[in-house]
Amino acid sequence: MKITIAGSLGHISKPLAIELVKKGHTVTVISSKTERQKEIEAIGAKATIGSMHDAGFLTEAFKEADIVYVMETLGEGRFSDQHVNIIDAITQIGLNYKQAIEKSGVKRVVHLSSIGAHTDKGNGMLAFHYNVENILKQLPNDVSIKFMRPVGFYYNMLAFIPTIKTQGAIISNYGGDDKEPWVSPLDIASVIAEEMEKPFEGRTIRYIASEELSPNEVAAILGASIGKPDLKWITIPDEKMLNGMIASGMNPNIAKGLVEMNASRRGDVLYEDYNRHKPTLGKIKLKEWAKEFAAVYNKV
Repeated sequence: MKITIAGSLGHISKPLAIELVKKGHTVTVISSKTERQKEIEAIGAKATIGSMHDAGFLTEAFKEADIVYVMETLGEGRFSDQHVNIIDAITQIGLNYKQAIEKSGVKRVVHLSSIGAHTDKGNGMLAFHYNVENILKQLPNDVSIKFMRPVGFYYNMLAFIPTIKTQGAIISNYGGDDKEPWVSPLDIASVIAEEMEKPFEGRTIRYIASEELSPNEVAAILGASIGKPDLKWITIPDEKMLNGMIASGMNPNIAKGLVEMNASRRGDVLYEDYNRHKPTLGKIKLKEWAKEFAAVYNKV
């Protein structure tokens, strides 16, 4: 099949492209960076250079594809951009995808959504996933869509490194012994590749997770990986977390969205739909990924 992938050579798009090429598919990878072209071609895919902010470019990139994989991102460093409205910006990318899918005539779509996309209430910045899912649901009924909803990515744990370095602990506005799901991008890529080779019919949702662990268990595993077996996870009030993020230079609206997202982990707001549709857990467990965490931690 001819498959077009958005996301350049990111944490999910790269292993996804590699797996699809190995399976014999013709893969085109969308990247906004010309310098990525050689690397994309080196894995056996074709590069097309342009922006997900350009609906016209996306339309051309999607033409003749049997399947398109779409995802949204604002790129590195945007959390400190004091002018960006992340909800509006991501929602506009969703509108661009809708237009491009309609005009290109593609009939099979895989959309990288997220845990929390089942609602736009009480989930903070994850509300943009709800927005984009509902934009894509407005496509004609003959466009089949698979909504992939991964849980929190392991690599998001790299954000714990600064407070481990400066305060000797993981510090957040959630914590404790209640288990919650995490996922490896490799497991996400594997599930998406699997779904692309299955029949498409209507609109479906699949959650993706690798392991379920409590924050305290996460601290123990990460601590062991960096030689700090007594590493603690400390929970602080939402307001203190918010003020700390803003003081570090983060866009206040993004900081508010992140704090609310973390707060939704408490109780059953974030995971209510996931708990009704739990997936089979993937292969990559946190103890394995913690080696990557340790490598980054020791370089900082």
